Amino acid sequence: MPITDVPTISLATSVPRDPDALVVGLAETSEGDVLVGLPDEVAKAINKAFGTDLATVAGRLGGSSKNGRAVVVAGPGGARIVVVGLGPIDVTPEQVRRAVGSAVRLVAGLSAPSRQTVAISLETVEPQVIKGAAEGALLGAYSYRAAADVPGIGQFVLVSANRRPDAKQALDLAVTTAKAVNQAREWVNTPANLLFPETFADAARATARAARVDVEVWDEKALEREGFGGILAVGGGSTRKPRLVKLAYAPRGARFHLAIIGKGITFDAGGLNLKTPDGMYTMKTDMAGAAAVIAAVTAIAELGLRIRVTGWAAMAENLPSGSAYRPSDVLTMYGGKTVENGNSDAEGRLVMADALVKSAEEKPNLVLDVATLTGACMVALGERVAGLMARDDQTADLVLDAAEAAGEQFWQLPIPEDARPKLESKVADLKSTGDKYGGALTAAAFLSEFVPEETPWAHLDIAGPSFNSGAPYDYTPAGGTGSAVRTLIALAHALAN
Repeated sequence: MPITDVPTISLATSVPRDPDALVVGLAETSEGDVLVGLPDEVAKAINKAFGTDLATVAGRLGGSSKNGRAVVVAGPGGARIVVVGLGPIDVTPEQVRRAVGSAVRLVAGLSAPSRQTVAISLETVEPQVIKGAAEGALLGAYSYRAAADVPGIGQFVLVSANRRPDAKQALDLAVTTAKAVNQAREWVNTPANLLFPETFADAARATARAARVDVEVWDEKALEREGFGGILAVGGGSTRKPRLVKLAYAPRGARFHLAIIGKGITFDAGGLNLKTPDGMYTMKTDMAGAAAVIAAVTAIAELGLRIRVTGWAAMAENLPSGSAYRPSDVLTMYGGKTVENGNSDAEGRLVMADALVKSAEEKPNLVLDVATLTGACMVALGERVAGLMARDDQTADLVLDAAEAAGEQFWQLPIPEDARPKLESKVADLKSTGDKYGGALTAAAFLSEFVPEETPWAHLDIAGPSFNSGAPYDYTPAGGTGSAVRTLIALAHALAN
């Protein structure tokens, strides 16, 4: 499950000789579209060969300055020149990230005798734009089980006039971040017969230890001994027993402690509240929150950020059987609170509740949970925007700022006062589900019951953007997307002292 054969990327002050493909930009200005990053000698060769400039040739092929619109021009001598739209000339890192991702996906799908060298020339100078371009390249090059007859890309050369140390620092950050995102994607894409709680925990252990992160794993016996009633109930219907994984990174001098908790349902059939066949097909992806947490903690450690981070991944397989938990069962959660199970397909909040209580024992400064939690959030925000819910706006703003810096889309939703009363139970401390309205908000209200009131906390519902069931776009592949990984790393950067 670890990713192999990953393209390398380096900085250069000029376009290397004879790359297999050259990516240049087309940007929108008040005076019309202009080419960005095209070397003079290539421009002259294009004019000589076609009798006009590259922008005109690209336009004839359907190219434009629209962000991400990419076309290939067969240049003199067989050179492939990819002209990609950047949007407005005052580019943001995300504009560049998307544009480069689109261009790279186009190049990666082209036939070639061997793995290609791609030069990216977009006049990137500012560190954040360099980072965006590099991430776009590495994220755009990823595909799960790429076709054997398409060699793909072996090397990127990012052209930049910036010779300062901050350029290399931006590149290194991009490489580590993209590696983490792509690893999360790989786990999400792995079939559930190969990735189940035990093997997922093993993969987490191997990945984290390589980054010198301490790892502890609770198996089903340890979970039962310590009273993790939510995780045990959800995993009780499967012969593949649940796991709880803790990843601890605590560098010297760290003053801030961030705890991040991820939902790791390696397959969700809905339990006795069985999903429909169509609704079940993509449920190998219900562990995307845990994948994001494991990948992010590893990346934070590899970057050496001066912040203490503890990751928790609650792993289970939610299947129907004679030993499966039932609607109306009363579960005793870790810490002693009792929960009446309202619906066995609302399993994520149960495993997360156990892990939230456990994480709070270490008294972190901030708790963040990440989960593919509710279809209701997808109804509200669609497939490309994740939901954010928090007890206070200061915490929400902190996460939203990190998401904006990372280039991920989150939208704050409320936890209204009327959400908690919907969880009242006559036989337990609370019920796991409410009525049919505002399901994402009710789920957040449930989770908040397992985080101490004095602890800043935010909940990220990534049910929509964690998996792309359609065609690839920008730097986003079909399948697992690695949603929330970049935001978690950016948040750790902001909090590190």
